[in-house]
Amino acid sequence: MLFFALGVGVLALLVANVCLGSATISLGDVWNAIIGGDSRNSVTSQIVMDFRMPRALTALLAGAALAVSGLLMQTIFRNPLADPFVLGVNSGASLGVAIVLLVLAPAGVSLTQGLELGGHLLVVIAATGGAAVVLGVVLSFAQRVDVMSLLILGLMLSYAVGAVVSVLMFYSMAERLQSFFAWSYGTFGNVAWSHMKVFGFCVGAGAFASLFLSKPLDAMLMGERFAESLGTKVKRVRIFSLGLASLLAGTVTGFCGPIGFLGIAAPHLCRYLFKTAQHKVLIPASLLGGGGIALAADLVAKAPGFDGALPLNAVTALVGAPVIIVALIRQRNLRKAFG
Repeated sequence: MLFFALGVGVLALLVANVCLGSATISLGDVWNAIIGGDSRNSVTSQIVMDFRMPRALTALLAGAALAVSGLLMQTIFRNPLADPFVLGVNSGASLGVAIVLLVLAPAGVSLTQGLELGGHLLVVIAATGGAAVVLGVVLSFAQRVDVMSLLILGLMLSYAVGAVVSVLMFYSMAERLQSFFAWSYGTFGNVAWSHMKVFGFCVGAGAFASLFLSKPLDAMLMGERFAESLGTKVKRVRIFSLGLASLLAGTVTGFCGPIGFLGIAAPHLCRYLFKTAQHKVLIPASLLGGGGIALAADLVAKAPGFDGALPLNAVTALVGAPVIIVALIRQRNLRKAFG
């Protein structure tokens, strides 16, 4: 029943994102645009099919990807506050994108124009690689420090990687800086239909593969020794889980920019709603919950009825920051859920 209600809510938010914006479009006009009715060649149809529909689908997929990525990281690190943003993974992905846009790409090339499909694939590979490197560094320290020290380590890594990005920006050309700045604010509007193949495939493959980790991840919650006693190949599960987390977070960061807080808010919301720590429930719930939160955040960022838009990261911070505060206050109780 909860899954049905959550699915209906996500569908309603998806429809609202297509209908609402600087100009309101009726459901009838949206339906005509989708089926290719009389208004197929009108301005309304172009707005629906070329701008709002791909943006809404991107928000849905990106939110789902970040939510599952955060869930995997929270389980592997046994840290209720782990997510791609807090542990510096987004910064690593940003470094990969910075190398592509500020160093390798021709002047004036951005993620919205000038990059062909192969260029977008290079951005995704660079972002995923950068995320994986930071995750590997954090994981190497995870067994030696406590929860708060790990969070501080992630923060320091973010500053260090950010410093490298700043150096690249200092020596970069103005045209390249403009495209990188536009990307760094975060947006779901960069993915056109021609790019959806790469974006959708990477997110879909990562999300589908994560479903097969439900039982090993449940065992990992009880500790690595307990998981090994059940026959779980801990090292393999850890590497595979972090690889999926890197793919999901790197893909979203590559296309949409470094979007924070979704990865930590959605898993906690799903644990609260479903009252369980079982990953066979939490993974699909996080897919829906993360997509719904991303759609809601983008709907607020678009400021329906007004011209212009708010920075997406500012909206997600308003959602995610209270979750982190509550999690810190309830940290003693949350530790029980993570063994």
